[in-house]
Amino acid sequence: MTDHPSSASDARRAAVALLDKVLGEGLLLSECQTQILERLEPAERARAQRLALEVLRALERADRVLAKHLRKSPALHVRNALRLGTVELCSGGAAHGVVNDIVNLVARHRRHGQLKGLVNAVLRKVATEGPGEWAKLRVPRLPKWLRAPLVQAWGGDVMLAIEAAHYKGAPLDLSAKPGADLAALEGAMTPTGSLRLQDAGQVSALPGYEQGAWWVQDAAAALPAQLLNAARGERVLDLCAAPGGKTLQMAAAGAEVTAVDISENRLARLQENLTRTGLSATVVAGDVFEQKGQYDAVLLDAPCSATGTIRRHPDLPHAKDGAGFGGLIELQAQMLAHAWGLVRPGGRLVYCTCSLLPDEGECQVEDMLEMFPGARIGDRLKSLAGIDPSWITEEGGLRLRPDYWAEIGGMDGFYMAELVKAEV
Repeated sequence: MTDHPSSASDARRAAVALLDKVLGEGLLLSECQTQILERLEPAERARAQRLALEVLRALERADRVLAKHLRKSPALHVRNALRLGTVELCSGGAAHGVVNDIVNLVARHRRHGQLKGLVNAVLRKVATEGPGEWAKLRVPRLPKWLRAPLVQAWGGDVMLAIEAAHYKGAPLDLSAKPGADLAALEGAMTPTGSLRLQDAGQVSALPGYEQGAWWVQDAAAALPAQLLNAARGERVLDLCAAPGGKTLQMAAAGAEVTAVDISENRLARLQENLTRTGLSATVVAGDVFEQKGQYDAVLLDAPCSATGTIRRHPDLPHAKDGAGFGGLIELQAQMLAHAWGLVRPGGRLVYCTCSLLPDEGECQVEDMLEMFPGARIGDRLKSLAGIDPSWITEEGGLRLRPDYWAEIGGMDGFYMAELVKAEV
């Protein structure tokens, strides 16, 4: 990690402010970053986000290093400043620049400025001893409230592999418009057909962005639309569609897509991507349960715990505590039943969630098959490119985990299944 003095102060101050919101108020980064980052230049904004993500991924390690040098835990804002400094110092940051900047950051705080001497002393010790200690520490583990059910589902060894994937973070995956030339991006193709960039930098500055040649979409998130396999002229309903990667895939295939989401803010991003790529879909701000009619195909990306996206969103296990998971599972079942009623006889539905919890995936489809005798699992999954047969589950869905493809950067945790409705 290199130090950039010109942007470091503002970026570090913003990163600590983000950490205060996540670790102090239980907010997700997506819920607070616009307000905190809006006044920063694009490069500083990207740096602040990156610094906050790095601290959240390495929080356990940072706290273990700091524990040796603190007799008692200081106020959260000071602790977060120390955590940021520790992560930077232990990851190769220039000691002089990092220490001075963090000390100045704390010194300017109205309530905690008097602790600048403590911060200076602690970070100077960390600069000397921290890097050697850092390398010996275990990969950070998920909080117990989340780790316990995942260990129960997948076992301890798999859990360690998942946590290793979370700690490494995520490369950038792109889905391309048909016929687009992505050679200038110099990425590598994943087995399932996404283009993967390991060190992408600023997304909007990449070749082909302004021309709408591609959009950002994790390789795992690109598979539900591949499974649905929308055909030209088919009427397709995309439920909970924002931010819109799957809508774009199906529109690019020539389907007549209606994209529904309850969040107007998230739909604005979907519309921006449609405009940028020159693709078209009918965009509807509304509730899933208000939708009517009959469609050739329905894709339901149901609201879920998002536990499959932690390698990309390390704020999630720190901002949430699992209290709302039961309500989400019930909502998924209700949405799935309603969506099934929107599928014409002979049509199909793809259900998916970016969750690692079987209750939000495998169990939902098992219950669905029991509840609706006219539903059966489709067979397209077997023909998808790049799918390891061991990923196909007992009931016929597809289970993806962050530790898959570990050698090339992993993938988001996902579950998906294709359900086909009997002809009348």
